[in-house]
Amino acid sequence: MYPRTRDIPKFLLPVAGRPFAHHLLARLAEAGYEDVVLCIGHLGDAIREDLGDGAAFGLRLAYADEGEIRLGTAGALRRALPHLGEAFLVTYGDSYLPFDYGAPLADLETHAEARGTMSVFPNEDRWDDSNCAIADGRVIRYQKRSPGEARDPALRYIDYGAIALRREVVEAFPEGPGDLAPVLSRLAAEGALRALVARDRFYEIGSEAGYHELAALLGARAEVRT
Repeated sequence: MYPRTRDIPKFLLPVAGRPFAHHLLARLAEAGYEDVVLCIGHLGDAIREDLGDGAAFGLRLAYADEGEIRLGTAGALRRALPHLGEAFLVTYGDSYLPFDYGAPLADLETHAEARGTMSVFPNEDRWDDSNCAIADGRVIRYQKRSPGEARDPALRYIDYGAIALRREVVEAFPEGPGDLAPVLSRLAAEGALRALVARDRFYEIGSEAGYHELAALLGARAEVRT
């Protein structure tokens, strides 16, 4: 998203008249969350200044700053460990999901045998490379495609962008940079990752096309409300 993000963190890019963060935090509050931990890096001070303690959104915000080294999703979660409860939801700072953000955590909390619940969408490679196979309510395979790798028709679903995890999963991470994908692959292989199927497509602001699609969606919803 550069040069848009040269002076503004992606999380604060204006979408339909409001910073993206405001839209996402409002959705989390609507879903019943009260505490949110923001893993910040690039221009993180701007995020702190804009969002503060979260009271304006009916939330309590805490911050885990990765500093000058990019930690990746797993590394950022490990840095946030002091703020995490026994089970929590992971979502991304450039994704907007038209579903109940509370559903993955509720599902995990009713299945003691699982260590995670991943929301998935029947993507069929339409909006991005599909990376999941599911069966019997579980993700049985999670595999990201390498550049140039042929499509695997068994991978019909995609990680939707909201994953409930148990604290013990993050406690096992080594400190420092790390990717979450190998962890999810291992949980799937062990039969410990449940699948929660979402009905509506996901939106994101990680690309110009995605940014304009979300702006159109939120702008249309604002017009309906008025």
